[in-house]
Amino acid sequence: MEKHILGKSGLAVSSIGLGCMGMSHGYGPASDKKEAIAVIHRAIDLGVTFFDTAEIYDDNELLVGEALASYHDKVVIATKCGIKNVNGKQVVDGRPEEILKSAEKSLKHLGIDTIDLYYLHRVDTNVPIEEVAGTMKDLMQQGKIRHWGLSEAGVQTIRRAHAVCPVTAIQSEYSMMWRQPEEELLPALEELEIGFVPFSPLGKGFLTGAIQKDASFDNLDFRRMVPRFTPENIAANQELVNLVEDVAAVKNATPAQIALAWVLMQKPWIVPIPGTRKMKRLEENLGAANVHLSEQELTALNQALDKIKVSGDRYPAGSEAAKRVGK
Repeated sequence: MEKHILGKSGLAVSSIGLGCMGMSHGYGPASDKKEAIAVIHRAIDLGVTFFDTAEIYDDNELLVGEALASYHDKVVIATKCGIKNVNGKQVVDGRPEEILKSAEKSLKHLGIDTIDLYYLHRVDTNVPIEEVAGTMKDLMQQGKIRHWGLSEAGVQTIRRAHAVCPVTAIQSEYSMMWRQPEEELLPALEELEIGFVPFSPLGKGFLTGAIQKDASFDNLDFRRMVPRFTPENIAANQELVNLVEDVAAVKNATPAQIALAWVLMQKPWIVPIPGTRKMKRLEENLGAANVHLSEQELTALNQALDKIKVSGDRYPAGSEAAKRVGK
């Protein structure tokens, strides 16, 4: 698989990474550990070198650490700090002392001496971002991390952080279904030479075409709470799925492969991290690296996308999740 470079510090990773969250967290009960490890190992066999996890994803760091124990010289591991589980509720905490504690915990869980890419998972508005950047700089000097990044941060916060300690990557949602990053975020990242790592590049599964209006979700699946996944909005957004399916038919590809190929073609410094628990879906997703859209096809697709209004927000209005983005 091709390598893409994140940031001007030159972090080279596979053009498609693997988001590991869903194996342990957010999409129903955790996967069988042996099956999850088998998926991670298959990803390595197919050329993936970039694996994403976080402290808050239940036991996911332990799973990723075990799966990658024999591959440390071949892979890049990204994890995140800044969200704590307090009495069963997620709380944003970006204080320097907590970041330092989290780094030590993640190093132990992952079984590594240095974290390749360490994100602040969400911006803590009670802590100046300059303090966070300074803490990350200290961790670099101590050899605990190699690169750092921010997740779901606003452009001005990114600029302030980058001025203190160069940021390698920003992680945020981006897909055909959620194109807001194109307005301010992507131009700023291009200017600052910062890489972009989109999560949910398949619209949390919607762009695969597998989710119908009568879909039901497990009690532990966060999509139960997402406005985008109400029966009404699933039905309203079928126009988008139809478009992707039409392009897929012409290109002899799957809808998921078209959705990922579209993301890959936006900028050479964008590396999507689709997640999956299933071997078949993994192989399908990684096949997107071999799907090419011509400039004419991409222009036509973008013009069609511009005419489609997506129904349903990313998070419930007024929820803590909604309040934590773009800070």
